[in-house]
Amino acid sequence: MQRLLILETTCDETAAAVVTDELEVLASVVASQDELHKKYGGVVPEIASRAHVERILPVIDETLRRANLKPGDLAAVAVANTPGLAGSLVVGVAAAKALCLALDVPLIAVNHLQAHIYACRLAAGRDVFPCLGLIVSGGHSSLYHCRTPLEFDLLGGTIDDAAGEAFDKVASLLGLPFPGGPAMDRAAQQGNPKAFDLPRPLLDDPTRLDFSFSGLKTALRYRLCKPGETMPAQPLAPELISDLAASFTAAVVDCLWGKTALALRKTGLKTLCVGGGVAANSVLRARLQQECTTAGIELFIPPMRLCTDNAVMGAIAVERLKAGLFESLDLDAFPGLVRPASQK
Repeated sequence: MQRLLILETTCDETAAAVVTDELEVLASVVASQDELHKKYGGVVPEIASRAHVERILPVIDETLRRANLKPGDLAAVAVANTPGLAGSLVVGVAAAKALCLALDVPLIAVNHLQAHIYACRLAAGRDVFPCLGLIVSGGHSSLYHCRTPLEFDLLGGTIDDAAGEAFDKVASLLGLPFPGGPAMDRAAQQGNPKAFDLPRPLLDDPTRLDFSFSGLKTALRYRLCKPGETMPAQPLAPELISDLAASFTAAVVDCLWGKTALALRKTGLKTLCVGGGVAANSVLRARLQQECTTAGIELFIPPMRLCTDNAVMGAIAVERLKAGLFESLDLDAFPGLVRPASQK
């Protein structure tokens, strides 16, 4: 049995996990940075990268301790090197390369977005490929034809804000605390989703599998702010906040499901896998379950702990290990979606 150490530092979570080549999770540690970014209302890249520097070694040490392993027991080290915040990615990649050099073990690169879909494979306990992959997170809203765990064809994505980014911005507009996604979810559960008629951008365009949430966010702001204002002049009543949160959430979910349904029809796929932090949203989870049951689509959504960033989902590295897909020690970090051919 081979054991892999996996590192995840793509954004503001410093995470590590140890998994076996049989996908058994021996340990998982996640160090959150929510408190560091709360007063800014969003993730500050420089603060995130500095926090990773401080936390990466203690997180690795604690993960190995919980797995009851020594560094020499590892067969390989894997690290998410794309996409993400540049400074954050560099910390994880540097740590992984140093370990591989010191231990003389292979280095494995992980695509963070593919890993989000692989979390569905881990939760299911069986193969889920081929499938349609819907990734909804703070930085990404994308649809993929996932032919295998390592072969993803992009079908469409956001042309502006990602769904999670839009939730965070609207949460700030409504005076809700950071992180905005969970706060919006809680507020929406108390509100009326039909209280405000908000737009559903691109939803009626059958030729595109893209998302757009920036205009939806702006439409809500116009309901609250006078011309020239960026924030409401007065604090909002709790009932109004709940209704706005519910109406905004309903619009986002309509857009996500509408394009997902279109992609399912176009591809003929009968399996849907959903990953990313927004996959933890209760309204989205309920809607997807309802629609997929009605349409006869097999749905896989990870448990909450595997929706937000973590290193366990990086167990997709096991697929690369078995395929002999290793990286040299000059592996670089790629903040965007453009990657060397060896990592596609």
